[in-house]
Formats: sequence, C-alpha cells, structure tokens
Amino acid sequence: MDGEDRRLDPLKSFTVNSFRLDPGIWQDLVSEEESQVMLNSFFNTQDYWTLFICQHPESGLSFSLHFPKNVQTKVICVSKSGPGVLTKENTRESLIIQEVQGEDALSFIITVSEKVTCPLLSNPETSSTWAAGVAEEALRFMGRQKNEALVMKAHIEGQTFLPHPGALHDDALHDDTQLSDMKLLHSCDSMIIEWAELVSEFLQQHSSQPVLDGLKPLPSEEFNFWRNRLNNLHFIQQQLMSSRAQQVASIVQKAESVYWSTLRDIHRDVQEGLKEAEDVTLNLTGLQEQLEQVEQVEYQQLGANMAAVMEAVRQVWIQSKFYCEPCRMVVLLQEICNLFIQMSREFLRVEEVMHGLVSDPAPVLDDVRLVIRTLQTFKEAYSQCRTQLESQNQNQCLTQSWDFPSHLAFSHLDKFLTRLHSIQEVLCDSLQLRQLDQTVLSGVSSRMWTDVVQGVYQDFLCHVTDLSQSNCDPTDPDDQSFQLHLDQFQVQVSDLDRRLVSVLSRAFEDCCLSSSAAKLVQMFRLILDRPLIQDQLHPHLIRLVEMVLVELDQTELLFVSQREKSETFSRFSPSAAARLCWTQQLQLRAEEALNSYRTIQHLCVDSGESQLVLQRFQNVVDLLQDFRDHVRLDWSRQLDSDCGFILEQPLIQHSQQGMLEVNCSHKLKGVLRELRCVSREGDVELHPHTARLLTCRDDVTHSYLSLSHMVSCYNQVVMDVLQVELPLIQDQQHDLNQTLSMLQTNTWSCEGVQHLVEQQRERVLMFHSTVCKARANMNDMIGIIQGWAELHLLQHSGESLLEGGASEQSYRQIREEGQQLLLLTQVNRSLYGVEESSESWIRYLDHIDDRLQHGLFQLLLRSLRFLSDSMNPQTCRGPLVAVRLQLQETGSVFEPSVGGDLLKTIITDIYRAASLPARISMSRYDNLQESLQQSPDLIALEQEVMRHVVQVKEEAEHLRAGLDRYSYLWLSDRKEMMQEFLTYSRQLGADKLEAQEAPPTLKDFQREIESLHRLSREVTHLDDVIVLHSWLQVDLRPFRDSLLLIIHDWSHMYTEYLLDSVSDSLQQVSRRADDDDVDDGDDDDDDDKAPSSSLPLTETILLLEAAGVQLPEHLSAQLQSVAVSQFRSASFRGAFEGQ
Repeated sequence: MDGEDRRLDPLKSFTVNSFRLDPGIWQDLVSEEESQVMLNSFFNTQDYWTLFICQHPESGLSFSLHFPKNVQTKVICVSKSGPGVLTKENTRESLIIQEVQGEDALSFIITVSEKVTCPLLSNPETSSTWAAGVAEEALRFMGRQKNEALVMKAHIEGQTFLPHPGALHDDALHDDTQLSDMKLLHSCDSMIIEWAELVSEFLQQHSSQPVLDGLKPLPSEEFNFWRNRLNNLHFIQQQLMSSRAQQVASIVQKAESVYWSTLRDIHRDVQEGLKEAEDVTLNLTGLQEQLEQVEQVEYQQLGANMAAVMEAVRQVWIQSKFYCEPCRMVVLLQEICNLFIQMSREFLRVEEVMHGLVSDPAPVLDDVRLVIRTLQTFKEAYSQCRTQLESQNQNQCLTQSWDFPSHLAFSHLDKFLTRLHSIQEVLCDSLQLRQLDQTVLSGVSSRMWTDVVQGVYQDFLCHVTDLSQSNCDPTDPDDQSFQLHLDQFQVQVSDLDRRLVSVLSRAFEDCCLSSSAAKLVQMFRLILDRPLIQDQLHPHLIRLVEMVLVELDQTELLFVSQREKSETFSRFSPSAAARLCWTQQLQLRAEEALNSYRTIQHLCVDSGESQLVLQRFQNVVDLLQDFRDHVRLDWSRQLDSDCGFILEQPLIQHSQQGMLEVNCSHKLKGVLRELRCVSREGDVELHPHTARLLTCRDDVTHSYLSLSHMVSCYNQVVMDVLQVELPLIQDQQHDLNQTLSMLQTNTWSCEGVQHLVEQQRERVLMFHSTVCKARANMNDMIGIIQGWAELHLLQHSGESLLEGGASEQSYRQIREEGQQLLLLTQVNRSLYGVEESSESWIRYLDHIDDRLQHGLFQLLLRSLRFLSDSMNPQTCRGPLVAVRLQLQETGSVFEPSVGGDLLKTIITDIYRAASLPARISMSRYDNLQESLQQSPDLIALEQEVMRHVVQVKEEAEHLRAGLDRYSYLWLSDRKEMMQEFLTYSRQLGADKLEAQEAPPTLKDFQREIESLHRLSREVTHLDDVIVLHSWLQVDLRPFRDSLLLIIHDWSHMYTEYLLDSVSDSLQQVSRRADDDDVDDGDDDDDDDKAPSSSLPLTETILLLEAAGVQLPEHLSAQLQSVAVSQFRSASFRGAFEGQ
C-alpha cells in the first residue's frame, strides 16, 4: 500500500485539516514501512476495527492500531462500520472518522463500542448475510477492545478496573442451560486470569520505584502513593463484591473450575493489601502534617524542627506493622532528604550564589553555612533517633533498630553537602582574597610589590567572574559541569597563592622589627590561614619568633645597662616617678614583642617555641618588678623627709631685691608633683609626714597657687609703678605690707592657712586691680597722645591740597580726644583717692600735660614736614597744589594766585590744631598754640616751605611770560585790523605812514586764513597740565580754550567778509541776467566791472570750501537758480566764463 492509494484520501483530508499539516508531512508518514504495515492491517484484514492517528511533540505524526498512551493532544479515531476489507468503492461509507481530545479518546472508544459497534454486531439482521462465526468473532473483538479501553481509562485515573465477560447477563444464575455453556465458563476463567494479572500488577507496585528509576521523589509522592493505593484497593474490593463479579465467582465455583482458588487468592491479597494500606496511611498522617508545617516555616527556623521531623519518622517505624521495613524507611528518608535539599536550593537561589561570588560573598557565605548547619542538624537528629532505637532494642523492647547502612538514606544529601562545602570554600577564597583590594605594602620596593598584589587581585576577579558566568547550577549535585569549572578555579587560585607567597616572602624579609612583621601578619591574617601559603611562609614565621626573642633580650640588656644612669630618666618628672615610668615603658616594650608573637601563635604548631617566648617574657617582667619595688622603697623614705621640711617653712618671704616670693617655691612644687605621682602610682608606702601632706595636698596646692598669684600681682605693681605715681599709692602699699607680715610668720603646718591666704589675696588683688585700672587709663591717654603723631591732619580734595587743607574730621577727633583725656584724669583721681589740690596730684597732671604738649608738637612737626617734603623735588611723590591759568580781559592770570599767600592758609590750619585740646595741668595757663609756634624746629620748617613757594612763583611767571607771545590776538582791535587789511591788503606795523593803499586779493585772504589755521593747530598742541618745581600743577586748559575761541573769531571775520562778497556777486549776476534788452557788448563791459569786492565768484566759493565754510542755504539756492536760468543764453555763458 503506497501513498497514492485512493482509500487514504478521506484520512489524508481529515488529518491535514485537523492538525494543519503540510501535505508533505502526510506523504512522508505513509511512505514509512511501519506505517504501511499498520495501514495494510487496518484496510485489508478483519482483525482490526480501529486506527488511531496522533501527533507527539517528540516523534511527530504517527499511526497506531491501539490507543496511544500519555497523549494530551487530540487524537483522530478511524473505525469501521462493519467487517470486511475496505475498497476504494466502500471506503467513504464504511469509515467513521472522529476527532477527540487525548484524554477523551478512551471514553469515545467505549461509547462507540457500547452504542454503535456491539449493538450493530448483535443484530441478527445485520449479520444474516455474513459468514458463520464472523459476527461472534467481531463481537468478541469489540468486547475485548472495549474492556482494554476501560482498563486503560481506569489506569490513567489511578485505578484498576476489572472487566466483565461480555457473554455474562444478570439472569445467568437462573438459566441452567448456560451453566453448561463452556464458552461462558471459558470467558469467566479468562476474566479471572486477567483479574489476577491486574491485581497482581497493582499489588507489586512499590513506592520506591521512582528512587530506583533515578528520580528524586519528595515525601508527598510517598503519601500520595499510599493514599491512592488505599483508594484503589477499596475500588477493587467494590468491583469484587459487585453482582457480576459474584456471578463469575458462582459460575466458576459451581463448575469447580481450577480458577476458583485463584479468585479466592485475589480476594485474600486485596484484603491483606487493604490492611497494609490502611495501617501505613494512618501512621504516615502525623509525619505528613509535620512536614507540611516545616514547609511553611522560615528557613532560619528549619533546623529547630529537625528533631520533630525525625521523631515523627521514628514513630512511624515504631507504630506501623507494615512500614517498619529497612527498604521503606530508606526510601522515606531519601524523600525527606530530597525535600530539604529542594528547600535549601530555593533558599540559596542560584542567581544569588553566582552573583555573590562577584559582588559580596559574605551574605551568601552566611546562607551557605546556615544550610550546611541545618542539614547537619537533620543528620544529627537521625543519629539520635537511631541511638534511641538501639537502646530500646537492647532493653528488650519489641522495636526493631535501624540496622541498615546510613549512607543508603543520605547518599544524595551527602553529595549535596559536599557540593555546599565546595561552594563554601570558593566563597571563603573570594572573601579572603578580596582583602587584597586596599592592600598597600611599605618598604624599599613597596610600590612594585603593591602592584603585584593588585595584579593578583585583578586576576582573581577575572577568575571569579568567569566562574560566576558559567551556565551551571552550583546547587545541583548532579551537575558535573560546575564541578569541572570549580576544579579549574581551584587550580587558578592555587597559582594566585603561589604568587602571593613570593610577595609575602619578600615583605617578611624586609621587616627588621617584630612589630612590623606582626602588622604584616595582621594585614594578611585571612590569607595566611590558607594551607599552601601557610606551608610556604613557615620559615618566615620561625624568623618572626626569633625576632621576638631578640627584642626581649634587647629589652633586658637595656634595663641592665641603663638602670644606674640618672640621665636616662625624664627631667620633667620626679626621679623616682621617672624610674617607675621608664620601667613601665620597658614592660610595654616587652608586651609589644609578646603581642607580636601572639599574632602568629595560631600559625605555629611548635609548643616549645611558645614556652620559650613566654619564659623569656616572664624573666624580663620579674627583673622590672624587682627594680620597681626597690625604687618605691627609697622614694617613700626621701619623700617623707621632704614633706617634713616643707611643713615647717613660712609661707612667704622678702627677696634681696625687695620683692615678695613664696618660700621654698621650687622645693614645694617638687614635693606636690611627687605627691601627685604617688597618688597615681598607688603602690608607694606612705610615712607620717607624707600621709599628712598628702591628705591636704589639694588645699596646699590651692593655697600655693593663690600665694603665687598674689605675689605676682604685688610684684607687678611694685616693678611697673612710675615715679610720678609712687606718691599716689605709697599709703596703700604701707598698709598692705603690714598685713602681709602675718604670712611671713605662719608655716604650712599651722591651722587656718588656707583662709588666711585667701583673705590676704583678696586685699592684694583689690590693690592690684586699682593700680592696674589707673595704669590702663594712663596707657589709654598715652595711646591717644601718641596717635596724634600718626594723624593725617592735611588731606587732598580733588587734585590740590589747597581745596582740602586741614580736615574738620581731624579737628573734631583732636577736640573729642582732648575731652577724653580730661575725663580719664578725673577717673584716675577717684581711683587713687587723692585730693585735687594735693601736690602729688598736681605733679601727676603736669606729667600728663608734658606728654600732651609733646604729642601736639609731633603732630605739627609731622604736618609741616609733610609740606616741606612734598614741595622738595627730590622727595615729593606728586603734585601738591593745583592752579589754573586763565585768560581774562587784562591778560593771563593764575587762579588761585601764585604768591606768598599760596600756603599761608594751610600753615595757619596746622597751627590751629594745637589750640583744640584743653590743658591738663592745673598750674599752667599759657596757650599751647602760641607756645608751639615759638619752637625753632617748626619755624625752620615753615621757612623752608615759604622758600619753595618763592621758587615756584618765579617759574610760574616765566611760564606765563612765554605764553604772552599770543597777546596780540586778545589785545588787538579786530575791526581796526580788518579795515587796515581791506585798505592795504595786510596788517600795518611801524611803517603805517609810508604804506600805500592796495585792496586785498583772494590770495591775501587765503594767506590770512591759513595763518590763523596754523596758529590754531599750534595752540591746540599745548599741554593740558604742566607741573612746576615737581609740586605745583598748572592747568593750561582754560587758557588754551579761551585762546582758541579768539583765533576762531579772527578766522570768522575773514570768512564772513568772503561770504558777503559771494552774496553781492550773485545778486549782480542775477540782475544782469534779467535785463533782456542789453546786448552782448554791454554785457562784456558789465562783466569787466567786478562786484564791490572785486573778487572772482568761483575762486571765492572754492576758497571758502577749502577753509571748511559751508555756503548758507539761501546762497546755495540763489546760486543754483542763477545757473539754471543763465545757461540758456550765450550771453550769460560768456559773462559767466568771464567771471
């Protein structure tokens, strides 16, 4: 049968449309040999009545003569409507094609058999034309097919269906003839055999089958297995107790069939299976509930529930009669392990494990360690339960112990733990090597070795990144690809360890002290715990131990060699305290060496070295302790002697210079310092004097400080007092000395010393405060007076000192500060408490008045010297005074005038400042200004200033005389000069009487205008400002501007005359052009007659334009009108050309 067979057309059309296939796929299917065998069996024989067409995801489209198993998609069922061979003619009428879903296909087959096929075959009318036996055989076949479908459908639903013989009816027990029917007996026997096979197959099922198949079932599958087994056994029992099953049993029993015993065995096996299933299901309920609770808790609390889970397992073993078998317990434990493994993997999350290798391994490492502890807790709980069962068995209990090997139950869990330990090792490596990120080594080649360490760190990051990017599940113990990546990573890390060993070896070799080596160990403390690194660095660690021993020996040698040398100890502490402090430092040095050893003690396994270091350290400590005990004993004796001496000394005394001083000050300070050290030391024996002084040490210290302060204040007053102030305070000082004599008779052992010291201190401080306030006021007055010497009395305003002079602000300041001086003197009188008329106070005021007069003298001297220096060409820094040269009707003058009165006002203002403050003295009444004006120094400076004024006046007059060369411009009468020019064509000088009249030509006008232009340019280039004698600034701009204005007036006089000439000429030309009766000859005569100016019109206009004069608008309009009208006549053109 090939693909061109027309009988396949209905199947092809229905299948292609139903599955939406390419026709080529159908052609490929029917061309296969296996497909052709099935199609021939279905179309050409009577053995098969149904053909199934289905599509599997893996194998694709296929034919089947039996219903396909595990089909979830739709199935095409092709059934025959009758027996016989299918031909091209009867194919379409004889085939029933139906599309059903995979799970409904069996129901479809059953329905078709019961409703269509079997009734059709049982109908005598339908089978009357068939050969003998065909209908019965077909009916039996369809019955078998229906039973197979029922069995398969029940199997899919998890049940075992027991089919019934097709020839069995409800009235079989009442028909005797059927009892002898051998066909019916045979059907019953066959059915019992099938029942036995189905029940036996079901009862042989075991919950361990998924484990045997290599799967990883969970406890829920175990619970479901026994629950389904119980339900199915109830279902089988119901079928065995049904009426038809009872008919079968009755038939085989009455017929004494050999299968009657088989049927009884089936009943017995089902009953035993029910007992087993009920027992197991009942006892597994507690475990199931416990596991369901465990699945709901947080993983962190999972370890606390392991004991409860194992206790539930133990109860199942103890209470169940059928489940206490090692094989079943092994399976159950494996399933529980699978559950915990699944929960652990969900808790760890593959993505976070791989990401943690690169980002932050610490949290992931904590989670992995938690999982390991949790699973180990489960194994420990198992061991405890196993121990309990063994102890119960030894106590002759009926409980059987778990004598099966534990590795059978925990093999998968152990593999998972092994994988977790591998992950933990990788995370630890990552955490350890990450500390290399910020590592910086010191030493000669520190930069190079630091770069090597950083290179190791970068390579490690690359390796970790590659491992994290591998497409593997690290939590799956069956994933061997991750193990391969892990092995490669370990090899790479070992190579990095070797590189680190080389760096650390050089770093240890550069360490010359144990402390530096200890810091290096502390820096790489996590790295040094790695086995390979620790093995390679063992010689260097031994060298570090030797360095510690050497440093302890050096500490002991230093102590022995320096303990008798006083210069060894501190100069700023008591000798005994310094010795104790020195020994304490030595002990700290020894302890530092011991601490350096303890940083590596966990890395050294040699206990002998440890004992040697501890013994050497203890020897040093014992030597230092003996020395400290001896020092404390000597210190206690000497200190008691010093304290007794201090207690008998008076408080203060007078020195050879007449000053006060605290008696035995240095000795007292030394004793107080030693007492402070003794109180801090705590181990020094206290003798009576020492104990007495120590109890009142704070009071003595306070009194000593008060005395020191009081003596300092008293001595300050005595040393700093002025001669003029001494009579003002001598009475207060005498009274104070009498009260201070009490402190010279009392000793430190007297009662009430502190109160007495405080009382005298208050009096001295009050006296000191009064004198200091008066002294501060005196200093303020001196500061005010000295500040006048720095006062800027003169100031510029604009560019000239003349515009500013002495500032009112300076005057106001001097006046106000003079009043402040009077006020301060009155304050000092009240402080000293003297009468205003006392001789000492008058001398005090005279002293202040002398300072006042000297300060004013310095102010005047500074101001006059400022004027003198500013007017000296060698010392001046710029113009001091500014004047302006102006042009008036009388000539050029200076404003202000340069003469003897130039600086008189400024000098007067300077001397005026001396009259502003009032006199301080009560015995002097003369005027300060008049007194100071008689000072030779000030008179000399004033004369020097006036000498500079005279010099600059001469230079200024010379400047003004030089500019008088332009005086003819402002002194001459322009009208008179213009008349002379129009008469003689020039300006007459001394030859006025001999000059002949000659009217000016246009060239004469041009000459005069150009001369004035040259003069204007010359004046324009005059300097704006000229500085005379380096201090007088002369502003020439007013003079220059006035002179340029005069020159412009002269030029305007000439151009105005020319404009009038142009106007007259235009008027004459216009009148001649309007006269039409005049002939050309007359025109020529008129042309020869020039206008009143006798100046050519055209040249005159050009000269005006050259001089920069624009024709007025009325002349321009008149000129244009004349030109338009006269160009039309030749006579006008001739006249114009003549012009």
